Amino acid sequence: MKLKTNLLLVFIICVASFTYAQDWKVYPYEPSGQVAFPVDEGRHTSEPIEWWYSAGHVVGQNSGKNYSFMYTFFHYPQFGYDGFRILNITDDDTGTFYQDVKPVTYTTLSTTDFNIEATVLLGGTEYWRNKVDGMLVPIPFEYELSAASATEGLDLEFVTLKRPLILGDDGYLDQGLANYTYYYSQTKNDVTGNITVAGVSEPVIGTGWIDRQYGDFNPLTGEKYEWFSMQLSNGMDINLWNIFTATRQIPDTEKYKILSAYVDESTQYTSSDFEIERLAFNCMPDDMMCYSKQWRLTSTTNNLDLIISTQHDNTEVQLPFRFFEGATTITGTVNGNPVTGIGFAELLHDYQNPEVTITSPNGGVYDTAMPISWTLTNPDDGRPVFYDLEYSVDNQANFLPVVQGLTDTFYLWTNPTLLTGDDVWFKVIAYSIDGTLTNTIISPTSSSAFITLSTQNIEENKIQLYPNPVDDILTLEFNTNLNDVVYEIIDLNGRLIFKSKKLSTSNIEIKAEHLTSGLYYIKVHHDVIETVLKFIKK
Repeated sequence: MKLKTNLLLVFIICVASFTYAQDWKVYPYEPSGQVAFPVDEGRHTSEPIEWWYSAGHVVGQNSGKNYSFMYTFFHYPQFGYDGFRILNITDDDTGTFYQDVKPVTYTTLSTTDFNIEATVLLGGTEYWRNKVDGMLVPIPFEYELSAASATEGLDLEFVTLKRPLILGDDGYLDQGLANYTYYYSQTKNDVTGNITVAGVSEPVIGTGWIDRQYGDFNPLTGEKYEWFSMQLSNGMDINLWNIFTATRQIPDTEKYKILSAYVDESTQYTSSDFEIERLAFNCMPDDMMCYSKQWRLTSTTNNLDLIISTQHDNTEVQLPFRFFEGATTITGTVNGNPVTGIGFAELLHDYQNPEVTITSPNGGVYDTAMPISWTLTNPDDGRPVFYDLEYSVDNQANFLPVVQGLTDTFYLWTNPTLLTGDDVWFKVIAYSIDGTLTNTIISPTSSSAFITLSTQNIEENKIQLYPNPVDDILTLEFNTNLNDVVYEIIDLNGRLIFKSKKLSTSNIEIKAEHLTSGLYYIKVHHDVIETVLKFIKK
Protein backbone atom coordinates (compact mmCIF):
# COMPACT_ATOMS: atom_id res chain seq x y z
CA MET A 1 0.00 0.00 0.00
CA LYS A 2 2.85 2.31 0.89
CA LEU A 3 4.52 1.60 -2.50
CA LYS A 4 1.31 2.49 -4.36
CA THR A 5 0.98 5.70 -2.36
CA ASN A 6 4.56 6.71 -3.21
CA LEU A 7 4.05 5.94 -6.91
CA LEU A 8 0.85 7.98 -6.93
CA LEU A 9 2.66 10.88 -5.26
CA VAL A 10 5.46 10.77 -7.87
CA PHE A 11 2.87 10.69 -10.66
CA ILE A 12 1.03 13.70 -9.22
CA ILE A 13 4.28 15.65 -8.87
CA CYS A 14 5.32 14.81 -12.45
CA VAL A 15 1.93 15.78 -13.86
CA ALA A 16 1.94 19.00 -11.85
CA SER A 17 5.47 19.85 -13.00
CA PHE A 18 4.67 19.10 -16.64
CA THR A 19 1.45 21.12 -16.46
CA TYR A 20 3.28 24.05 -14.89
CA ALA A 21 6.06 23.88 -17.45
CA GLN A 22 3.59 23.81 -20.33
CA ASP A 23 0.99 26.26 -19.06
CA TRP A 24 2.22 28.87 -21.57
CA LYS A 25 2.09 26.55 -24.57
CA VAL A 26 -1.42 27.57 -25.65
CA TYR A 27 -2.97 30.24 -27.82
CA PRO A 28 -3.81 32.78 -26.63
CA TYR A 29 -0.91 33.11 -24.20
CA GLU A 30 -0.80 36.52 -22.54
CA PRO A 31 2.09 37.07 -20.14
CA SER A 32 1.90 40.26 -18.09
CA GLY A 33 3.06 43.27 -20.07
CA GLN A 34 2.69 44.39 -23.66
CA VAL A 35 3.20 41.12 -25.54
CA ALA A 36 0.58 38.47 -26.35
CA PHE A 37 0.61 35.32 -28.47
CA PRO A 38 -0.19 34.67 -31.28
CA VAL A 39 -1.17 38.22 -32.20
CA ASP A 40 2.30 39.67 -31.53
CA GLU A 41 3.87 36.98 -33.66
CA GLY A 42 2.18 38.73 -36.57
CA ARG A 43 2.82 42.02 -38.37
CA HIS A 44 2.35 45.35 -36.53
CA THR A 45 1.19 47.79 -39.19
CA SER A 46 1.75 50.87 -37.02
CA GLU A 47 5.46 50.17 -36.50
CA PRO A 48 7.99 51.51 -39.04
CA ILE A 49 10.31 48.49 -38.94
CA GLU A 50 9.85 44.88 -37.88
CA TRP A 51 11.80 41.66 -38.11
CA TRP A 52 11.49 37.95 -37.46
CA TYR A 53 14.89 36.43 -36.61
CA SER A 54 16.12 32.88 -36.12
CA ALA A 55 19.57 31.37 -35.56
CA GLY A 56 20.65 27.88 -34.70
CA HIS A 57 23.22 25.12 -34.46
CA VAL A 58 22.49 21.77 -36.14
CA VAL A 59 24.28 18.53 -36.94
CA GLY A 60 24.01 16.72 -40.29
CA GLN A 61 22.64 13.21 -39.78
CA ASN A 62 24.42 11.82 -42.84
CA SER A 63 27.75 13.66 -42.77
CA GLY A 64 28.09 14.37 -39.03
CA LYS A 65 28.99 17.95 -39.97
CA ASN A 66 28.22 20.88 -37.68
CA TYR A 67 26.32 23.78 -39.20
CA SER A 68 25.08 27.13 -37.93
CA PHE A 69 22.45 29.24 -39.65
CA MET A 70 20.67 32.58 -39.45
CA TYR A 71 17.45 33.49 -41.24
CA THR A 72 15.60 36.80 -40.93
CA PHE A 73 12.58 38.46 -42.56
CA PHE A 74 12.57 42.29 -42.44
CA HIS A 75 9.50 44.39 -43.11
CA TYR A 76 11.00 47.72 -44.16
CA PRO A 77 9.60 49.05 -47.46
CA GLN A 78 12.33 50.45 -49.73
CA PHE A 79 12.77 50.86 -53.48
CA GLY A 80 9.42 49.27 -54.34
CA TYR A 81 9.93 46.16 -52.18
CA ASP A 82 8.30 45.30 -48.86
CA GLY A 83 11.61 44.48 -47.23
CA PHE A 84 14.32 41.83 -47.51
CA ARG A 85 15.40 38.52 -46.11
CA ILE A 86 18.83 37.28 -45.03
CA LEU A 87 19.87 33.63 -45.39
CA ASN A 88 23.22 32.61 -43.86
CA ILE A 89 24.63 29.10 -43.45
CA THR A 90 28.09 28.24 -42.10
CA ASP A 91 29.88 24.92 -42.29
CA ASP A 92 31.29 25.09 -38.77
CA ASP A 93 33.79 22.30 -39.43
CA THR A 94 35.51 24.20 -42.25
CA GLY A 95 34.43 27.78 -41.58
CA THR A 96 32.96 28.11 -45.08
CA PHE A 97 30.30 30.83 -45.04
CA TYR A 98 27.33 31.04 -47.41
CA GLN A 99 25.18 34.17 -47.50
CA ASP A 100 22.30 35.39 -49.58
CA VAL A 101 20.40 38.67 -49.09
CA LYS A 102 17.46 39.47 -51.36
CA PRO A 103 14.57 41.96 -51.52
CA VAL A 104 11.13 40.43 -51.01
CA THR A 105 7.50 41.11 -51.70
CA TYR A 106 5.20 39.71 -49.04
CA THR A 107 2.28 37.78 -50.47
CA THR A 108 1.09 36.80 -46.98
CA LEU A 109 1.88 38.79 -43.83
CA SER A 110 -0.68 38.08 -41.15
CA THR A 111 -1.46 40.65 -38.46
CA THR A 112 -3.10 38.13 -36.14
CA ASP A 113 -0.68 35.21 -36.05
CA PHE A 114 2.64 33.93 -37.41
CA ASN A 115 2.12 33.43 -41.14
CA ILE A 116 4.65 34.91 -43.59
CA GLU A 117 5.05 34.09 -47.25
CA ALA A 118 7.27 36.09 -49.60
CA THR A 119 8.36 36.19 -53.21
CA VAL A 120 12.14 36.58 -53.36
CA LEU A 121 13.77 38.66 -56.09
CA LEU A 122 15.31 36.31 -58.67
CA GLY A 123 14.20 33.43 -56.49
CA GLY A 124 11.13 31.51 -55.52
CA THR A 125 8.66 31.55 -52.66
CA GLU A 126 9.81 31.34 -49.04
CA TYR A 127 7.75 31.05 -45.89
CA TRP A 128 7.94 30.97 -42.12
CA ARG A 129 4.77 30.22 -40.22
CA ASN A 130 2.99 28.27 -37.54
CA LYS A 131 2.53 24.58 -38.16
CA VAL A 132 -1.16 23.61 -38.28
CA ASP A 133 -3.06 20.52 -37.16
CA GLY A 134 -5.48 18.44 -39.22
CA MET A 135 -8.16 21.12 -38.79
CA LEU A 136 -5.73 23.79 -40.09
CA VAL A 137 -5.57 25.32 -36.61
CA PRO A 138 -2.14 26.80 -35.70
CA ILE A 139 -0.16 24.69 -33.25
CA PRO A 140 1.10 26.98 -30.45
CA PHE A 141 4.82 27.69 -30.58
CA GLU A 142 5.60 25.26 -33.40
CA TYR A 143 6.80 26.57 -36.77
CA GLU A 144 7.98 25.60 -40.23
CA LEU A 145 10.50 27.51 -42.34
CA SER A 146 11.43 27.04 -45.99
CA ALA A 147 14.05 29.15 -47.78
CA ALA A 148 16.59 28.67 -50.56
CA SER A 149 19.26 30.41 -52.58
CA ALA A 150 20.79 28.94 -55.73
CA THR A 151 22.78 26.26 -53.88
CA GLU A 152 21.85 26.60 -50.16
CA GLY A 153 18.58 26.13 -48.34
CA LEU A 154 16.70 25.51 -45.11
CA ASP A 155 13.62 23.35 -44.62
CA LEU A 156 13.24 23.32 -40.86
CA GLU A 157 10.73 22.85 -38.09
CA PHE A 158 10.98 24.62 -34.74
CA VAL A 159 9.37 23.54 -31.47
CA THR A 160 9.73 26.07 -28.65
CA LEU A 161 10.73 24.35 -25.39
CA LYS A 162 10.88 27.24 -22.92
CA ARG A 163 8.57 30.00 -21.82
CA PRO A 164 9.25 33.10 -23.97
CA LEU A 165 11.71 35.60 -22.52
CA ILE A 166 9.94 38.97 -22.31
CA LEU A 167 12.60 41.67 -22.50
CA GLY A 168 12.31 44.67 -20.23
CA ASP A 169 9.99 42.54 -18.07
CA ASP A 170 6.97 43.78 -20.06
CA GLY A 171 8.20 43.46 -23.67
CA TYR A 172 9.02 47.14 -24.20
CA LEU A 173 12.48 48.77 -24.20
CA ASP A 174 13.83 52.24 -24.78
CA GLN A 175 16.92 51.64 -26.88
CA GLY A 176 19.66 54.12 -27.59
CA LEU A 177 19.27 57.88 -27.68
CA ALA A 178 15.61 58.21 -28.68
CA ASN A 179 14.26 54.89 -29.94
CA TYR A 180 12.00 52.13 -28.70
CA THR A 181 11.36 48.49 -29.47
CA TYR A 182 8.89 45.79 -28.52
CA TYR A 183 10.83 42.62 -27.95
CA TYR A 184 10.63 38.97 -26.94
CA SER A 185 12.85 35.92 -27.45
CA GLN A 186 12.15 32.21 -27.67
CA THR A 187 15.49 31.10 -26.33
CA LYS A 188 15.30 27.33 -26.77
CA ASN A 189 13.81 25.48 -29.74
CA ASP A 190 14.20 21.94 -31.00
CA VAL A 191 15.19 22.19 -34.68
CA THR A 192 14.69 19.34 -37.16
CA GLY A 193 14.48 19.12 -40.93
CA ASN A 194 16.86 19.44 -43.85
CA ILE A 195 19.73 21.73 -44.77
CA THR A 196 21.24 22.22 -48.22
CA VAL A 197 24.86 23.32 -48.61
CA ALA A 198 26.65 23.58 -51.97
CA GLY A 199 23.72 21.77 -53.56
CA VAL A 200 23.83 18.78 -51.18
CA SER A 201 20.90 18.21 -48.80
CA GLU A 202 20.79 16.16 -45.63
CA PRO A 203 18.61 15.84 -42.51
CA VAL A 204 19.70 17.77 -39.43
CA ILE A 205 18.81 18.08 -35.75
CA GLY A 206 19.82 20.76 -33.29
CA THR A 207 18.79 23.81 -31.33
CA GLY A 208 17.59 27.27 -32.31
CA TRP A 209 16.83 30.77 -31.05
CA ILE A 210 13.97 33.04 -32.23
CA ASP A 211 13.86 36.83 -31.75
CA ARG A 212 11.02 39.24 -32.46
CA GLN A 213 11.38 43.01 -32.62
CA TYR A 214 9.15 45.80 -33.83
CA GLY A 215 9.28 49.55 -33.22
CA ASP A 216 11.47 52.39 -34.47
CA PHE A 217 14.88 51.10 -33.34
CA ASN A 218 16.46 50.57 -36.75
CA PRO A 219 19.68 48.56 -37.21
CA LEU A 220 20.00 49.91 -40.77
CA THR A 221 20.07 53.61 -39.85
CA GLY A 222 20.39 53.91 -36.07
CA GLU A 223 23.10 53.62 -33.47
CA LYS A 224 25.45 50.67 -33.85
CA TYR A 225 25.57 47.79 -31.41
CA GLU A 226 26.91 44.41 -30.41
CA TRP A 227 24.23 41.78 -29.70
CA PHE A 228 24.58 38.27 -28.31
CA SER A 229 22.35 35.27 -27.75
CA MET A 230 23.63 32.68 -25.28
CA GLN A 231 22.34 29.21 -24.42
CA LEU A 232 24.22 27.94 -21.36
CA SER A 233 24.68 24.39 -20.17
CA ASN A 234 23.02 25.13 -16.81
CA GLY A 235 19.74 25.95 -18.60
CA MET A 236 20.17 29.73 -18.40
CA ASP A 237 19.75 31.77 -21.60
CA ILE A 238 20.91 35.37 -22.11
CA ASN A 239 19.98 38.10 -24.59
CA LEU A 240 22.60 40.87 -24.42
CA TRP A 241 22.95 44.32 -25.98
CA ASN A 242 25.72 46.93 -25.92
CA ILE A 243 24.69 50.00 -27.92
CA PHE A 244 27.19 52.70 -28.96
CA THR A 245 26.48 56.40 -29.40
CA ALA A 246 27.48 58.23 -32.57
CA THR A 247 30.71 59.20 -30.76
CA ARG A 248 31.49 55.52 -29.96
CA GLN A 249 30.62 55.73 -26.29
CA ILE A 250 28.57 53.25 -24.22
CA PRO A 251 26.64 55.25 -21.60
CA ASP A 252 26.17 53.36 -18.36
CA THR A 253 22.39 53.43 -18.61
CA GLU A 254 19.62 50.92 -19.23
CA LYS A 255 19.06 52.34 -22.72
CA TYR A 256 22.53 51.32 -23.89
CA LYS A 257 23.27 48.27 -21.72
CA ILE A 258 20.59 45.59 -21.75
CA LEU A 259 20.92 42.06 -20.37
CA SER A 260 17.81 39.89 -20.31
CA ALA A 261 18.06 36.42 -18.85
CA TYR A 262 15.88 33.34 -18.75
CA VAL A 263 16.89 31.58 -15.53
CA ASP A 264 14.14 28.96 -15.33
CA GLU A 265 10.42 28.65 -16.04
CA SER A 266 9.57 30.91 -13.09
CA THR A 267 12.47 33.40 -13.21
CA GLN A 268 13.60 35.90 -15.83
CA TYR A 269 14.89 39.45 -15.54
CA THR A 270 16.27 42.45 -17.44
CA SER A 271 19.18 44.47 -16.03
CA SER A 272 21.98 46.89 -16.95
CA ASP A 273 24.15 45.42 -14.18
CA PHE A 274 26.98 44.05 -16.31
CA GLU A 275 30.30 44.93 -17.91
CA ILE A 276 31.84 43.76 -21.18
CA GLU A 277 35.58 43.76 -21.80
CA ARG A 278 36.75 43.22 -25.37
CA LEU A 279 39.66 40.81 -25.42
CA ALA A 280 40.41 40.41 -29.14
CA PHE A 281 39.61 41.95 -32.51
CA ASN A 282 39.41 40.74 -36.09
CA CYS A 283 39.64 42.64 -39.39
CA MET A 284 37.99 41.53 -42.59
CA PRO A 285 40.20 40.48 -45.53
CA ASP A 286 39.82 43.89 -47.22
CA ASP A 287 40.57 45.70 -43.90
CA MET A 288 37.51 47.89 -44.40
CA MET A 289 35.79 46.65 -41.26
CA CYS A 290 37.16 45.36 -37.95
CA TYR A 291 35.02 43.74 -35.27
CA SER A 292 35.56 42.39 -31.81
CA LYS A 293 35.92 38.60 -31.69
CA GLN A 294 36.15 37.81 -27.97
CA TRP A 295 34.50 39.31 -24.91
CA ARG A 296 34.43 38.85 -21.16
CA LEU A 297 30.98 39.37 -19.65
CA THR A 298 30.73 39.95 -15.90
CA SER A 299 27.72 40.76 -13.73
CA THR A 300 27.09 40.73 -9.99
CA THR A 301 23.59 39.40 -10.65
CA ASN A 302 24.02 35.61 -10.62
CA ASN A 303 27.82 36.21 -10.51
CA LEU A 304 28.28 35.87 -14.25
CA ASP A 305 31.84 35.53 -15.53
CA LEU A 306 31.72 34.37 -19.14
CA ILE A 307 34.12 34.38 -22.09
CA ILE A 308 32.32 34.68 -25.44
CA SER A 309 34.29 33.83 -28.61
CA THR A 310 33.28 33.85 -32.25
CA GLN A 311 33.75 30.48 -33.94
CA HIS A 312 34.87 31.97 -37.25
CA ASP A 313 36.60 35.15 -38.43
CA ASN A 314 34.82 35.72 -41.70
CA THR A 315 31.03 35.45 -41.34
CA GLU A 316 30.36 39.02 -42.45
CA VAL A 317 27.13 40.00 -44.22
CA GLN A 318 27.79 42.74 -46.79
CA LEU A 319 24.25 43.66 -47.86
CA PRO A 320 22.15 45.71 -47.26
CA PHE A 321 25.05 47.00 -45.13
CA ARG A 322 28.15 45.42 -43.65
CA PHE A 323 27.87 43.64 -40.31
CA PHE A 324 29.19 40.48 -38.68
CA GLU A 325 26.79 37.64 -37.85
CA GLY A 326 28.15 34.37 -36.59
CA ALA A 327 28.15 31.50 -34.14
CA THR A 328 29.87 31.77 -30.77
CA THR A 329 31.10 29.47 -28.03
CA ILE A 330 30.93 30.32 -24.34
CA THR A 331 32.87 29.21 -21.25
CA GLY A 332 32.96 30.49 -17.70
CA THR A 333 31.01 30.39 -14.45
CA VAL A 334 27.56 31.29 -13.17
CA ASN A 335 27.30 31.64 -9.39
CA GLY A 336 30.72 30.03 -9.20
CA ASN A 337 29.70 26.91 -11.13
CA PRO A 338 31.39 26.05 -14.45
CA VAL A 339 29.26 26.38 -17.59
CA THR A 340 29.71 26.10 -21.33
CA GLY A 341 27.42 27.33 -24.06
CA ILE A 342 26.68 28.25 -27.65
CA GLY A 343 25.17 31.33 -29.18
CA PHE A 344 25.29 33.99 -31.87
CA ALA A 345 26.84 37.43 -32.17
CA GLU A 346 25.46 40.23 -34.34
CA LEU A 347 28.01 43.03 -34.60
CA LEU A 348 27.16 46.34 -36.23
CA HIS A 349 29.77 48.34 -34.34
CA ASP A 350 33.16 48.36 -36.06
CA TYR A 351 36.52 49.36 -34.61
CA GLN A 352 39.22 51.62 -36.00
CA ASN A 353 42.97 51.73 -35.50
CA PRO A 354 43.74 54.22 -32.72
CA GLU A 355 44.73 57.66 -34.03
CA VAL A 356 47.19 59.65 -31.92
CA THR A 357 48.63 63.18 -32.01
CA ILE A 358 51.69 64.15 -29.97
CA THR A 359 50.93 67.40 -28.10
CA SER A 360 54.08 67.84 -26.01
CA PRO A 361 56.91 68.58 -26.49
CA ASN A 362 56.15 71.34 -28.92
CA GLY A 363 57.84 74.57 -29.89
CA GLY A 364 61.17 72.89 -30.53
CA VAL A 365 62.20 72.30 -26.90
CA TYR A 366 61.77 69.20 -24.75
CA ASP A 367 61.79 70.33 -21.13
CA THR A 368 62.40 67.21 -19.07
CA ALA A 369 60.44 68.71 -16.20
CA MET A 370 57.33 68.50 -18.37
CA PRO A 371 55.42 65.33 -19.31
CA ILE A 372 55.52 63.94 -22.81
CA SER A 373 51.86 63.88 -23.84
CA TRP A 374 49.62 62.88 -26.71
CA THR A 375 45.93 62.83 -27.58
CA LEU A 376 43.79 59.91 -28.76
CA THR A 377 41.66 61.56 -31.42
CA ASN A 378 39.25 58.65 -32.03
CA PRO A 379 38.32 57.25 -28.61
CA ASP A 380 36.03 54.20 -28.45
CA ASP A 381 34.58 52.75 -25.25
CA GLY A 382 34.84 49.27 -26.71
CA ARG A 383 38.53 49.57 -27.59
CA PRO A 384 40.78 50.44 -24.64
CA VAL A 385 44.16 51.61 -25.91
CA PHE A 386 47.65 50.90 -24.56
CA TYR A 387 50.74 52.94 -25.37
CA ASP A 388 54.47 52.33 -25.74
CA LEU A 389 56.75 55.37 -25.70
CA GLU A 390 60.16 55.37 -27.44
CA TYR A 391 62.81 57.98 -28.27
CA SER A 392 65.57 58.53 -30.84
CA VAL A 393 68.70 60.71 -30.71
CA ASP A 394 70.09 59.61 -34.10
CA ASN A 395 67.62 61.24 -36.46
CA GLN A 396 65.11 58.34 -36.18
CA ALA A 397 67.59 55.67 -37.29
CA ASN A 398 66.96 53.82 -34.04
CA PHE A 399 64.34 54.14 -31.34
CA LEU A 400 64.86 53.02 -27.76
CA PRO A 401 62.09 52.21 -25.27
CA VAL A 402 61.10 54.62 -22.53
CA VAL A 403 58.04 52.87 -21.12
CA GLN A 404 55.52 50.25 -22.27
CA GLY A 405 51.87 49.40 -21.59
CA LEU A 406 50.70 52.85 -20.55
CA THR A 407 46.98 53.58 -20.34
CA ASP A 408 47.44 57.32 -19.65
CA THR A 409 48.12 59.69 -22.55
CA PHE A 410 51.16 61.27 -20.86
CA TYR A 411 54.41 60.27 -19.22
CA LEU A 412 56.83 62.25 -17.05
CA TRP A 413 60.25 60.82 -17.90
CA THR A 414 62.38 61.25 -14.79
CA ASN A 415 66.16 61.09 -15.16
CA PRO A 416 66.12 60.77 -18.99
CA THR A 417 69.30 59.51 -20.66
CA LEU A 418 69.78 62.79 -22.50
CA LEU A 419 72.12 65.76 -22.41
CA THR A 420 71.12 69.39 -22.72
CA GLY A 421 71.03 70.24 -26.40
CA ASP A 422 70.45 66.69 -27.65
CA ASP A 423 68.09 66.43 -30.60
CA VAL A 424 65.34 63.99 -29.62
CA TRP A 425 62.37 62.47 -31.43
CA PHE A 426 59.52 60.67 -29.67
CA LYS A 427 57.46 57.76 -30.98
CA VAL A 428 54.11 56.69 -29.53
CA ILE A 429 52.81 53.23 -30.44
CA ALA A 430 49.09 52.85 -29.72
CA TYR A 431 47.43 49.42 -29.77
CA SER A 432 44.42 47.39 -28.68
CA ILE A 433 44.65 44.75 -25.97
CA ASP A 434 45.56 42.04 -28.50
CA GLY A 435 47.65 44.22 -30.82
CA THR A 436 45.30 43.79 -33.81
CA LEU A 437 44.37 47.48 -33.92
CA THR A 438 47.49 49.63 -33.87
CA ASN A 439 49.04 52.87 -35.03
CA THR A 440 52.35 54.68 -34.64
CA ILE A 441 53.08 58.40 -34.52
CA ILE A 442 56.51 60.07 -34.46
CA SER A 443 56.96 63.70 -33.42
CA PRO A 444 57.21 65.58 -36.73
CA THR A 445 60.38 67.50 -35.81
CA SER A 446 63.13 67.03 -33.29
CA SER A 447 63.21 68.91 -29.99
CA SER A 448 66.32 70.14 -28.25
CA ALA A 449 66.52 68.58 -24.81
CA PHE A 450 66.49 71.05 -21.93
CA ILE A 451 67.49 69.37 -18.68
CA THR A 452 66.04 70.74 -15.45
CA LEU A 453 66.26 69.39 -11.95
CA SER A 454 63.92 66.47 -11.48
CA THR A 455 61.60 66.06 -8.55
CA GLN A 456 63.97 63.42 -7.22
CA ASN A 457 66.69 66.10 -6.77
CA ILE A 458 64.52 68.15 -4.41
CA GLU A 459 64.21 67.50 -0.73
CA GLU A 460 60.58 66.56 -0.31
CA ASN A 461 60.25 68.45 2.97
CA LYS A 462 60.91 71.77 1.24
CA ILE A 463 57.46 71.79 -0.37
CA GLN A 464 54.08 70.50 0.76
CA LEU A 465 51.14 70.43 -1.63
CA TYR A 466 47.64 69.96 -0.19
CA PRO A 467 44.84 69.00 -0.33
CA ASN A 468 45.41 66.51 -3.12
CA PRO A 469 42.94 65.81 -4.74
CA VAL A 470 41.71 69.39 -4.49
CA ASP A 471 38.25 70.88 -4.84
CA ASP A 472 38.56 74.66 -4.32
CA ILE A 473 41.87 75.89 -2.84
CA LEU A 474 45.27 74.27 -3.46
CA THR A 475 48.04 75.23 -1.03
CA LEU A 476 51.81 75.21 -1.70
CA GLU A 477 53.71 75.44 1.59
CA PHE A 478 57.47 75.94 1.95
CA ASN A 479 59.51 75.27 5.10
CA THR A 480 60.97 78.77 4.92
CA ASN A 481 60.13 82.17 3.49
CA LEU A 482 61.17 82.47 -0.17
CA ASN A 483 61.54 85.46 -2.49
CA ASP A 484 60.60 85.65 -6.18
CA VAL A 485 58.80 82.30 -6.44
CA VAL A 486 57.29 81.61 -9.88
CA TYR A 487 54.69 78.86 -10.25
CA GLU A 488 52.86 77.54 -13.30
CA ILE A 489 49.90 75.19 -13.71
CA ILE A 490 50.14 72.95 -16.78
CA ASP A 491 47.65 70.44 -18.13
CA LEU A 492 48.35 66.97 -19.53
CA ASN A 493 48.79 68.33 -23.04
CA GLY A 494 51.60 70.62 -21.88
CA ARG A 495 49.47 73.76 -22.13
CA LEU A 496 50.12 76.55 -19.67
CA ILE A 497 46.89 77.16 -17.75
CA PHE A 498 48.10 79.72 -15.20
CA LYS A 499 51.33 81.48 -14.21
CA SER A 500 52.09 83.83 -11.33
CA LYS A 501 54.89 85.17 -9.13
CA LYS A 502 55.15 85.80 -5.40
CA LEU A 503 57.76 88.32 -4.22
CA SER A 504 57.96 86.96 -0.67
CA THR A 505 56.01 84.05 0.77
CA SER A 506 56.11 80.83 2.74
CA ASN A 507 52.84 79.53 1.29
CA ILE A 508 50.76 80.09 -1.81
CA GLU A 509 47.01 79.56 -2.11
CA ILE A 510 45.80 78.79 -5.62
CA LYS A 511 42.14 78.86 -6.66
CA ALA A 512 41.36 75.59 -8.41
CA GLU A 513 37.59 75.68 -8.73
CA HIS A 514 37.80 76.90 -12.32
CA LEU A 515 39.81 73.85 -13.42
CA THR A 516 38.08 70.90 -15.02
CA SER A 517 38.46 67.52 -13.33
CA GLY A 518 41.69 65.68 -14.07
CA LEU A 519 45.44 65.51 -13.51
CA TYR A 520 47.63 68.66 -13.59
CA TYR A 521 51.24 69.63 -12.98
CA ILE A 522 52.45 72.57 -10.92
CA LYS A 523 55.94 73.78 -11.81
CA VAL A 524 57.81 75.82 -9.18
CA HIS A 525 60.84 78.03 -10.01
CA HIS A 526 63.19 79.56 -7.43
CA ASP A 527 66.91 80.05 -6.94
CA VAL A 528 67.10 76.95 -4.73
CA ILE A 529 64.03 75.03 -5.95
CA GLU A 530 63.14 73.84 -9.43
CA THR A 531 60.53 71.11 -9.33
CA VAL A 532 57.33 69.72 -10.81
CA LEU A 533 54.55 68.27 -8.66
CA LYS A 534 51.31 66.51 -9.62
CA PHE A 535 47.83 67.22 -8.32
CA ILE A 536 44.32 66.07 -9.15
CA LYS A 537 41.33 68.35 -9.49
CA LYS A 538 38.17 66.59 -8.30
